[in-house]
Amino acid sequence: MSIASPAGLAPALRTLYLVRFGFAVVWAALLFLTATEIGPVSGTLLVLYPLFDVAAIVVDSRSSRTGRASSALYANIAVSTLAAAGLAFAVLSGIPLVLQVWGAWAVVSGVTQLAAGLTRRSLGGQWPMIISGAASTLAGTSFILQAGSEGATLHNLAGYAAVGGIFFLISALRLGRGRRNG
Repeated sequence: MSIASPAGLAPALRTLYLVRFGFAVVWAALLFLTATEIGPVSGTLLVLYPLFDVAAIVVDSRSSRTGRASSALYANIAVSTLAAAGLAFAVLSGIPLVLQVWGAWAVVSGVTQLAAGLTRRSLGGQWPMIISGAASTLAGTSFILQAGSEGATLHNLAGYAAVGGIFFLISALRLGRGRRNG
């Protein structure tokens, strides 16, 4: 197994982060427009997001090939795959269960994103990922709590994805700046 050099990893991560930003913004807009109930479009979107996350993490892990980061990334692949399966069933049960599954996924994947960001600090551009991982953990907890309230909605998930996309954009821009400066 070869280990990618920081110089080679930064451009790959920058491209990946830009793709993740674009996906998150489009996904958030589509979910927001369909979030009043779980229908065919919103249900598909809910399952698609963690599947896209799995694909992005696979690309990330193949690019990085670093020990500790790879462990966190592989854990996130497993968690996102389980989330997609859980959401496939949850969409049939209603918004409260969707929020619980999504919340649990956000908590666990936030912790793994935080761990991956911490191990990559030397690359630069990782503080937004570290902050995003911590914020994901807090947001996931709020989704779980929201699931028990009257009038629970999917709109907050759209906001969550949009904010996560913005963190990916900031990281991509910071990685690009670090590359030009050094």
